[in-house]
This record gives sequence, C-alpha cells and structure tokens, in this order.
Amino acid sequence: MKTTEKDTFLRLLQTRFEKHMHRHRGLDWAKVQARLAKSTAALATLQAMEASGGEPDVIGCDEATGQFLFCDCAAESPSGRRSLCFDREALDARKENKPAGNVVDAAAAIGIELLDEAQYRALQTLGEFDLKTSSWIATPAEVRELGGALFCDRRYGRVFVYHNGVQSYYAARGFRGLLRV
Repeated sequence: MKTTEKDTFLRLLQTRFEKHMHRHRGLDWAKVQARLAKSTAALATLQAMEASGGEPDVIGCDEATGQFLFCDCAAESPSGRRSLCFDREALDARKENKPAGNVVDAAAAIGIELLDEAQYRALQTLGEFDLKTSSWIATPAEVRELGGALFCDRRYGRVFVYHNGVQSYYAARGFRGLLRV
C-alpha cells in the first residue's frame, strides 16, 4: 500500500472510529493507530474487509492479549461477500449452479475469522445489523458433519440463529469477520 493510500485509509478508519464511539467505549484511537502502524498485514486485511463492503471498525479490546478487535460493521452483510456456500466441501459437492466460492475459503483469503454465535450476538448489542440480509457464522463440527451450517440475522428486534444445508447460497446472505490486531 502506498503511503498516500495508507494515510487515506487510516483517516477513513479513524473517522468511522470517532463516529461510532459506542462500539468501543474507553478505547483511544491513538493506541489503535499505533498498533496498526506495526502491522502492514493487518492494514491489508482491513482494506480487504473494506473493499468487500464490510466497513470494519473496532468493537473492543481483548483483555488477555491487549489486541484490538475489528469487525465488519456494515448495516447489512458485506455486499462483496454474498452468494457463497459454506465451505469447500459443499462447493465441490454442487453439480450445477455453483456459487462463485465459499465462506470458509473467502474468510481465510481475507485473513479474518468467521464470527461465532456469541460474537455475532455481541456485535448486535452495538447496533442493529442484518435487518434485510443474513450472515453465515462459524458452525460447530457436529452440525457441519450432518451437512448443516448456521447463519444469523436480526428481525423483529431479536437476533435469530438458523440452519441451512452447507451447499445453499443466497444473494442476501454473506458473512462477517473478526480481525485481532
């Protein structure tokens, strides 16, 4: 990333951070920026999150490690990460009408973790997300072994967790990720 691009991107992140202080009460942008300055990989990951429509923002700090937690905070599931089935096995099993890819590989390519159910519910305490879309989440092995995967959304003022076959994909379902910096 060129210096001017880096500076512009850091200003974008800072503006978002300052606009949504309720997501990260008690945290200081200068400390976040200092951590980002030490990691070109983290900046590249955040830029990939941004480019795919995620609008990453700090949602907290891990007390044990001191790492800042960035999450996709776009109102709806990131637009550049939709219409994907759950994992490679599901993608390979589809014989026709294959989606462009899968969630597990896409998250790994970006460098983020899929949110689990607890993380998704915690994100929903910071705002109202996925009112029209839904997001795949990390799925327990026992559910995946039976051919299913989990996804979440927010409807009627509540967060719902659902299941679907891993081979399914929808234009309104994407995924949100978490980055530890």
